[in-house]
Amino acid sequence: MIIIKIMLLNSINFAWKKRRFWWYTATSRTRARFARTTLGSFWLGLSNLLSIVTLGVVYGTVFSVEDFKSYFIYLGIGLVIWNSISASISTAPDLFSHNAQNIKNMNINPLFYTLEEWAFQLQTFSQSFLLVFVVLVFVNKDLLLNLLVFSWFPFVNLVIFIYWFPLLICLIGVRYTDFSQLVPIGLQLLFLTSPILYRKENLGRLEWITNYNPIYKILDPLRVSIIEGQINYRIAILTFLINLLGLFISLSILHKRSKRLPFLV
Repeated sequence: MIIIKIMLLNSINFAWKKRRFWWYTATSRTRARFARTTLGSFWLGLSNLLSIVTLGVVYGTVFSVEDFKSYFIYLGIGLVIWNSISASISTAPDLFSHNAQNIKNMNINPLFYTLEEWAFQLQTFSQSFLLVFVVLVFVNKDLLLNLLVFSWFPFVNLVIFIYWFPLLICLIGVRYTDFSQLVPIGLQLLFLTSPILYRKENLGRLEWITNYNPIYKILDPLRVSIIEGQINYRIAILTFLINLLGLFISLSILHKRSKRLPFLV
């Protein structure tokens, strides 16, 4: 137990001391992504807005939505959060294999690559969320106050979740390579069964499915806090504790496998 505590403290210490490096490399990736485009990272938000408008019109008509204004807000916030979580998970299984040469030839703590990917996903989320949120604020001005007052705890849970859960997926993927083929299928099934394009009530007797959907458990409290200005602190604290446990487990597994990692990628 003492060894594990020392390991966790060393991981935190490494992350803090090297924060400028892994944040800088993530920022470089973000800039390179749109290096020769005119609109740059603006495309992230614009693509989300186009998706929201298209899906809102189509599914709003399919589900016979009466209040399109509230539906667009519901869909927009939910879709941006989902895209962030989904992107973090979908890239996770191949994270170490994409950095195989560096892992084999350079004496860098593997934790660095997980932090870099996490920072990249956070930057992507912030860039896409900002434009969508600014547009939605023009539709409902209460969203800004709700975000500042009620959403900080669910947002913290989101930030922690998109680090440890993809890391766990990554560690499973590096050990069992077939797992990378299963992840996109699982994400697609989770998306279809998650109340993002539709309301939770539309599931009817299948509403119980959402109780076993880990992504929805992160997404929904944040969306509710932004739209309705409400937060269930009991659920938020429980989610936070689960996040800490997940962080503890994923970092422990990474520490145990770090020496064997060059032989697995």
